Amino acid sequence: MLRGRTALVTGASSGIGAATAAELAAAGCRLVLVGRDQRRLGEVAARTGGQALAAELTDPAGLDRVVTAARQVDLLVHCAGIGWAGDLPSMSAEQVEALTAVNLTAPMLLTSAVLPELRRRRGHVVFVSSIAVVGVRGEEVYAATKAGVRAFAESLRHLDGIGVTTVFPGAVRTPFFAGRDYDRRFPRMLTPEEVAAALVRGVQHERAEVFVPAWLAVPARIQGALPGLFRGLSKWFG
Repeated sequence: MLRGRTALVTGASSGIGAATAAELAAAGCRLVLVGRDQRRLGEVAARTGGQALAAELTDPAGLDRVVTAARQVDLLVHCAGIGWAGDLPSMSAEQVEALTAVNLTAPMLLTSAVLPELRRRRGHVVFVSSIAVVGVRGEEVYAATKAGVRAFAESLRHLDGIGVTTVFPGAVRTPFFAGRDYDRRFPRMLTPEEVAAALVRGVQHERAEVFVPAWLAVPARIQGALPGLFRGLSKWFG
């Protein structure tokens, strides 16, 4: 399904994006790799044989360059994202706007711009969301942006001619956790490679949603069907 197809991956200079680039290259994809860090992006491109495109997705000029590069792609993978955790009143308006711009607005604008071509090519779009969509204390704005991504993806599924996969990882060892202690023994922290492998399998099997690890689908379903029970369990288990 993927061999010989062209994939554009955002956030490809590190973390899940870089790992996804490696997985897609191994599956036989041609790659267009988008990221902000030109040096690291070049290193990923050298390892995967991809084309590096350094661009800031929240800048109109940068977004335009990515849209132009994406017009001939069969697979659009949104891995770019930033996180923030802490006491909500201490979060500045600029930080709120930055999270919203990178995590939600940019994927919506990029997808919208290339959607006609993706549908013509019967392509596929992937969104990396987060299990934080269930609501996480100290990550209120981050959770809201990822929930918005989930709703956007779900709405796209009503359209003909396009496949849509949304990935919901748990805690992943990425720059988001740099300098932060992860003090839970369970669930363990994932590697970007584990998430990337699950993402590619999800595309190959045309799955609508992929939870990593798979058991995270259980609390997500409970939260959706029985929110009161979920809140009680969350307070009990932390």
